[in-house]
Amino acid sequence: MLRRLASISLLLAWMCASGGMLDVAQGVAWARMFAGYAGTESICAAARDTFDPARPCPLCKAVRAARETDSRHAPGIPAPAAEKMILVFQDAGLRIVPPPGRDWPEVRPSRPLTRGDDVPQPPPKALAG
Repeated sequence: MLRRLASISLLLAWMCASGGMLDVAQGVAWARMFAGYAGTESICAAARDTFDPARPCPLCKAVRAARETDSRHAPGIPAPAAEKMILVFQDAGLRIVPPPGRDWPEVRPSRPLTRGDDVPQPPPKALAG
């Protein structure tokens, strides 16, 4: 259940970030317009009136305004001069350099490596049977 909730939350966040919610709102607007027109007109006339750019509903107008606002603040378009942040780097000229590191001396073991006991071996297969 938690995995499904996390997946749905991620999908909704992605849709909000990419502008997909405007597409969903536009789809809802078209569905409402088509349902309203289909009650009084034929299906072909209702579809023609729904997608007629001269007859937008208030929700279509709101989606269009949101898209225009979003396109003005797109990342590819430079921001106005008043919104820019100016960063300045001034070199102080003073460098603090750590002293050169020393090489570590080679570490030798204090006693030779020896095996304490014999390695245990399994009994022969003929006796184990």
